[in-house]
Amino acid sequence: MPPKALVKSNKAPVSAPQAFVADLQSFEQSLLGRMNQVGLPTEGVLVAVRERSRIFQNIDDSLAELGYERIAESLYLSKFLAAVAAGLFDAALNYLWDETISELRKRVAGYDLSYFFDLAVGSASEQRKSLKQEEDLSKVTDQDLIQAANRIGLVSDVGFQQLDLVRFMRNHASAAHPNQVELRAMQLLNFLETCIVEVILLPENDAVVVIRRLLQNIKTQKLSQSDADTTGGTFDRLPEDQADNLASGLSGIYTRVDTDAQTRDNVRLIIPKLWPHLSEDSRRQFGVRALRFRINQDGTQAKLARELLEAVDGASYLPDELKIPEIELALEDLKNSHEGWNNFTNEVAPARALKRVVGNPPEVPESVERKYVNTVVYVFLTNGHGESLSASPIYRELIEGFTPTQAKIALLSFTDATVSSRLQHALAQTQWKELLGLLEKKLIGRPAQRLFEALTNFSAPLQNAKKDTSIKQLVRDVKS
Repeated sequence: MPPKALVKSNKAPVSAPQAFVADLQSFEQSLLGRMNQVGLPTEGVLVAVRERSRIFQNIDDSLAELGYERIAESLYLSKFLAAVAAGLFDAALNYLWDETISELRKRVAGYDLSYFFDLAVGSASEQRKSLKQEEDLSKVTDQDLIQAANRIGLVSDVGFQQLDLVRFMRNHASAAHPNQVELRAMQLLNFLETCIVEVILLPENDAVVVIRRLLQNIKTQKLSQSDADTTGGTFDRLPEDQADNLASGLSGIYTRVDTDAQTRDNVRLIIPKLWPHLSEDSRRQFGVRALRFRINQDGTQAKLARELLEAVDGASYLPDELKIPEIELALEDLKNSHEGWNNFTNEVAPARALKRVVGNPPEVPESVERKYVNTVVYVFLTNGHGESLSASPIYRELIEGFTPTQAKIALLSFTDATVSSRLQHALAQTQWKELLGLLEKKLIGRPAQRLFEALTNFSAPLQNAKKDTSIKQLVRDVKS
């Protein structure tokens, strides 16, 4: 049966009637009176009743698209409204985020868990070994969850930016952590609509559907060469990032110890068809995985990774540098510390570890160069809330050690979804301007210099720079 508040009737609307507002005021007076009796502070504890009333006046419209069945299952949205009624908007935002994460996990579980885990933490990582079932989704951080969901296509690029902002506010303005930030009704309603539109109701695009069907067929059917040829004919319609993601997922399937022989046969048939559509970075990752398995003493998986490279005549992508997996691990540790709690203190140690492993002057193998540059830029921009004063000098030193090629990668980093999302924050925008100053003398060639000038003079919000038509053309010129 649908919720009573949403059942059509001939009665007058009850969105936030005067009697209900009076009840809220009465409850507030009683609660604050009791707090006062026991000596607790009462100032700044509860949001004004008029702000709470605005939520209830607009909640029917916000929830209308969900439908009765979804609403009836949305326990955290009930807690969200209960917190709103109590005047605790910081707690309400926390419940809203819990609802969003819960729904996103359901979407991931209904897609392909193994594929998701490979993209979220890397098929060759130590953490991947402990991720097998739906219950293990709770071991994946919220940041990694929405990033991997974005890579799969379950969250759009715009949705990722918006959810990243909600996540930021949840960390710095909700009851999840101590804070003094005041939230308003329209902010909460905007966050609610973001979570509904960009997660719960976002339809799957064609690429997502094609990849899901392929992954299912690879695991459940015996494919023929004809099947592989037919499937390969669809790969030219995949965006390059989705082709790269699929390749990473197929590598993860192939190198898992518990994968059956038929599935591996299917992957060997499919991967040569996908190989021509991959970026150079994606191809190099095949070699990096093989080396990481060997370094981690996972001999069986290292052998399987080597087999997969042979299937595409990709032996040239096997790296000789043993420090590649060390750099990869250092970058992952730095990123995880930067995104974690108390990052201002915790990211110093991995920043120093990264500096040690790349050397002085820094020498970074080409196969991890893009990840190295983008990670250093990402942490240099801060989390938008504050700066790690001990780690920042290390980041500046690493940036000053960029080669001209690495400087060009850093200049283009604003096109990366994670970096552009971070540029929503004022502090990150200030850091970006400083970054451009550090890169200026390293940029070689007129195309890079023209893009530098355009970004320096860009007056609109920086997170929108990658959408600007003229800047898009400059980006293409730099990449060509």
